Amino acid sequence: MRYIWLDCDPGHDDATTIMLALNCSDVELIGVSTVHGNASAHHTLSNAARCLVAFGAPDTVKVYPGATQPLIRPARHDPEIHGVDGLGGVEHLPSATDPRVKSASTHPGGVIRAIEGIAQAIRQRWNGGSGTQITLIATGPLTNIALFTSVYPELLAGIDELIFMGGGVGLGNRSSSAEFNILCDPEAAQIALNAPIRKTMVPLNVTHTAIVTKALQARLLDPDTPPTHLDEPLPKATTTLRHMLSTLISFFADTYESTFGFDQGPPLHDALTIAYAAHPEIFSCRRFRVDVELSGSHTAGETVVDMWNYRQCDDSWGSNGKNCLVAESLKVDTFFEFFFECVARCDAISPLNKS
Repeated sequence: MRYIWLDCDPGHDDATTIMLALNCSDVELIGVSTVHGNASAHHTLSNAARCLVAFGAPDTVKVYPGATQPLIRPARHDPEIHGVDGLGGVEHLPSATDPRVKSASTHPGGVIRAIEGIAQAIRQRWNGGSGTQITLIATGPLTNIALFTSVYPELLAGIDELIFMGGGVGLGNRSSSAEFNILCDPEAAQIALNAPIRKTMVPLNVTHTAIVTKALQARLLDPDTPPTHLDEPLPKATTTLRHMLSTLISFFADTYESTFGFDQGPPLHDALTIAYAAHPEIFSCRRFRVDVELSGSHTAGETVVDMWNYRQCDDSWGSNGKNCLVAESLKVDTFFEFFFECVARCDAISPLNKS
């Protein structure tokens, strides 16, 4: 069992990540923090709370608001891909005014910010070394992670690993060379990469292989449906939860086709972080020195992976070491089996199916 803290910016694929984290038998989600990114910090906070309710989170799992802007640069969002509120086109999610949603982001005594929430969780679980470490998972810009590692260096021993979706090896999606999460706050990404903790990067090169095809979407809607041909309509959803997840996929599929030309379906970028936490054996990874380009006029935000060991490094995970495992491939079929197992568990508990 791994105890997971999820830092995210929901976002369609972040929503599926929350679903997996809550319904995977191999991890326990202990907290969620939100950050600027796919939408404004106001929307990402609300969206995370809405997802917690929809996916059956226990009352003990709360959302903690984090950074509203990058460390230095202006905030940027991605309405072209995710809609203005970050979850465009998604049907049957609880509204932001639902009392259960309000409760999911309300803390006794007032607001608790992301880095304080993470610190509290580590103190409680790690207990100065006599307890259990937690795993940090980041699926948005790394601003909260950079702030936490800078403000609470004494608590880093309580983190077993930082797993983040971001970057690419010679590949970008929001510039010719930079991936969106890193491009939003390159300085924060460099600070996070320099932190002396084990890190794993799940880059675009791998996430672009986890495509939700029409046949997979049909199975999502109705797990007993036979394989769907491209010229056949999708089946009717067997539950409200499955309908909601399908509308999420459909909106994401449309924006990915119109923006990037993905005609087979959208990639589930962020969901791979939970799969890695639960089943690292379905990934192939290698350890490299990874840095972020901060000043290039054409390459700002690029993750520079030292494939040929040009930089002399020590064995640490910090600023002078080979600081990051980089995922290079995924057993795609195994991942989707894992995904559907979690959907089935969620289907049995989701409040959406009881309303």
